[in-house]
Amino acid sequence: MVIEPYEVRIPESAITDLRARLRGTRWPEPATVDDWEQGVPLGFARELCRYWAEDYDFGLAGRVNSFPNFKTTVDGLGIHFLHVRSPEPDATPLVLTHGWPGSVVEFLEVLGPLTDPRAYGGDPADAFHVVAPSLPGFGWSDKPPVTGWTVERIARAWDEVMGRLGYERYVAQGGDWGSAVTNTLAKVVPERLIAVHVNMAGVVYDEGVLGAPTPAEKKTIGDLVRFRAVGSAYAQQQATRPQTIGYGLTDSPAAQAAWIAEKFWEWTDNDGSPESALSWRRMLDAISVYWFTATAASSARIYWENKERDLSEVAVPSGISIFPREIIRPSRRWAELRYTDLRWYEELPKGGHFAAFEQPEAFVGQLRGFIRSLR
Repeated sequence: MVIEPYEVRIPESAITDLRARLRGTRWPEPATVDDWEQGVPLGFARELCRYWAEDYDFGLAGRVNSFPNFKTTVDGLGIHFLHVRSPEPDATPLVLTHGWPGSVVEFLEVLGPLTDPRAYGGDPADAFHVVAPSLPGFGWSDKPPVTGWTVERIARAWDEVMGRLGYERYVAQGGDWGSAVTNTLAKVVPERLIAVHVNMAGVVYDEGVLGAPTPAEKKTIGDLVRFRAVGSAYAQQQATRPQTIGYGLTDSPAAQAAWIAEKFWEWTDNDGSPESALSWRRMLDAISVYWFTATAASSARIYWENKERDLSEVAVPSGISIFPREIIRPSRRWAELRYTDLRWYEELPKGGHFAAFEQPEAFVGQLRGFIRSLR
């Protein structure tokens, strides 16, 4: 039951080692195409790694430690989390859950506006007390030494953390695996949830119920077909052989950087290159979390542990925000097949899979608007 303060630390020796590995990278030949069709282009990979070694601001620990960090043991595993209490005493408790290849770093720019809207020109009635945990095997949470850390077990651990912090009822929000955890909270502890909000809504299209898809729905279905054909190999590898991929990613920072940067290219709302959506520094903050914690294999195992996805009904008050470069973008009627108490559905003009990271102001606005609509 003990909750202890935690400090993120990146030793200078680890930075020195990283730079030496980057400078000694053995590079492959260029792809035989001029774009990203075969993966991360050699020129991009080399510049990203050069920047990491020579120009990157290694103040990541300080950026994370600028917010209160804690750790507690749940079900035998150390769980790291940020806990930022609002100065507004009646603020709404909120648990934010990241996915892969994410971390709590995605939320650093939204923590201030969410917890203290008054300081950012907003309405203090929109304030949240925010808890942002690191998934098991990710970031500064412990790496599970045994099998069994499924999405349901993670959801129950999150509820335990929220209870230890004194929050009897709360809002849950997530994207990617975070949306799976959020949806599962609605299933296993619905009485504890005020509402759920997701920016990635996994729903199966049921033509028997919905009939022929609309043009917009056809576009989403077509994009999903393409994703499964040419964009999902990473998920198959991590779901079947996470240990094997972990050796290369844990040993080579160039490999780790490329493995994640490819997703920033494919899933962000960019103009053809990911740095138009996320700066070099912010991309490398995200990548550095995986490198310095050596969590390539342990984070990949969430795919292995959850090969079968639970798409059961979400019956608590729900909100969905659809960003245009998200992997799946169900229409409202499609989403209502699963989210049977859908109170909020909005399509945003800009943004992608990493909503809070790419579009922090829009992300905050969506959460505020959704919870305000429930009052």
